[in-house]
Amino acid sequence: MALAALAAGARLGLRLRGPGLGLGRGPWRAAGRSRSRREAAEAEADAPVLQYAGERAARAHRIFVWGFSYSGALGVPSFVLPSAGPEPRAGSRPRRRIQPVPYRLELDQKISSAACGYGFTLLSSTTKDVTKVWGMGLNKDSQLGFQRSRRDQTRGYEYVLEPSPVPLPLDRPQETRVLQVSCGRAHSLVLTDREGVFSLGNNSYGQCGRKVVEDEVYSESHKVHRLQDFDGQVVQVACGQDHSLFVTDRGEVYSCGWGADGQTGLGHYNITSTPTKLGGDLAGVHVVQVATYGDCCLAVSADGGVFGWGNSEYRQLASVTDSTQVNVPRRLPFSGVGKVEQAACGGTGCAVVNGEGRVFVWGYGILGKGPNLVETALPEMIPPTLFGLTEFSPEVRISQVRCGLSHFAALTNKGELFVWGKNVRGCLGIGRLEDQYFPWRVTMPGEPVAVACGVDHTVTLAKSFV
Repeated sequence: MALAALAAGARLGLRLRGPGLGLGRGPWRAAGRSRSRREAAEAEADAPVLQYAGERAARAHRIFVWGFSYSGALGVPSFVLPSAGPEPRAGSRPRRRIQPVPYRLELDQKISSAACGYGFTLLSSTTKDVTKVWGMGLNKDSQLGFQRSRRDQTRGYEYVLEPSPVPLPLDRPQETRVLQVSCGRAHSLVLTDREGVFSLGNNSYGQCGRKVVEDEVYSESHKVHRLQDFDGQVVQVACGQDHSLFVTDRGEVYSCGWGADGQTGLGHYNITSTPTKLGGDLAGVHVVQVATYGDCCLAVSADGGVFGWGNSEYRQLASVTDSTQVNVPRRLPFSGVGKVEQAACGGTGCAVVNGEGRVFVWGYGILGKGPNLVETALPEMIPPTLFGLTEFSPEVRISQVRCGLSHFAALTNKGELFVWGKNVRGCLGIGRLEDQYFPWRVTMPGEPVAVACGVDHTVTLAKSFV
């Protein structure tokens, strides 16, 4: 009977517990024998208790990674280094260059923010513990902070192969929380709630928000810079390739770094080493979000407007100019998009999500509407049916969109992750290496809640199903 109960519970997705499931005893007696009240009470106490799985169970936090592993950005050392000894140990993971499907990263931390740089990854937690940020991957410019990085002579890599604590010079480490991390080509930004923004890594163009030092050595550097000179508190940071953007609680945008394509938005094409407030069409506008990854930048205002500046070689800003470079923010005159809530900006393509949860794309590359749409200056909506909208699921909408250098990712309000674009070294996580021209759902043993895209790898934060 106990085995039958277990089998039935498994088929129904139930959790069974109670001493009545023990094989050595049970409440049942031979036919024809009467039971006393005491025996009946024992039988009731021994009966199995049925509970729907996940009804009260705490859902564990998970991290899934995929894509190119030899940079160390996935945080799995055995993917990079050959197993010790002539024969692989039992249960050891084989060395692999590409991880084509989501792989669960073992890290016993509740991670709340993730960012993918050019071959490296940052993870952060809102914990009040001393260690709040972890990094893995390329670290030649100390973009992961001071680490005794492993050197690979054949590839020229200096990398950290597993998630390692990133030290921050906090004044009040037991009180300060890390809210967000962001990564560029070789620099990183860490946003805190009490102590401003910290920058790490390469500062050749002032992208760390400090004076450029000629011939500065970045390898194994202890330099971590604190940025605090803003009118208001910074509430979001975003790293481009070699520039940085900051949004304050007053809705103002600041920038610093490389400006050769106008990506600092400061009206010139020079290097800027001090975070400086943007003007142009953003003057007097309350900005709620910025997006950048390559050399093009987008901003979303509180009233749902979209603004852009920087590189426009791939027609990202062709709706307002024929120039390939725009050095001041311009409002993009998009019609038919509605009120925009979120933007994402990659190397050649851009995307926005409107208030109805619909995704619009423009720019150049694999944009998600098939092989016939390669280039467009105006946003085109990806059919919502490709994200699971049907007459039986009419409430499906996109809640988050992200861009890597050449691929896109979108999360639905139903906890599903869709990807499309260039599948560089397996960065789409779909189990094959071909490019993906339409949104494709990524399967993983968990419910994705946030995603970060890089050049050739992707990181997803998820919760367990039960």
